[in-house]
Amino acid sequence: MWRHRITSAGQVSIPAEVRQRWGARMVSIVDEGDRLVVRPTPEDPVAALMGIFAGKGVDIPSDEAMRIVDESERRAEERMWGHGSSSTRSR
Repeated sequence: MWRHRITSAGQVSIPAEVRQRWGARMVSIVDEGDRLVVRPTPEDPVAALMGIFAGKGVDIPSDEAMRIVDESERRAEERMWGHGSSSTRSR
């Protein structure tokens, strides 16, 4: 766990170790009430989604599309944390 001071401009630094592991230049921030969740985000989310469906054709059922997206997100979390779900990290 890291502790960082929030600047007067409302900025917080993401440690270099994390930025390098994520390999991302953009993040999404989700306010969950008692905490913020910071996740790496592709610079071009549309292009990133198109890559998920490469070779799948355009006529796949929505449940299959959701399965593919879920699997892609799971793999991204494994790369980000080095193992399964991020819910096992200390908060």
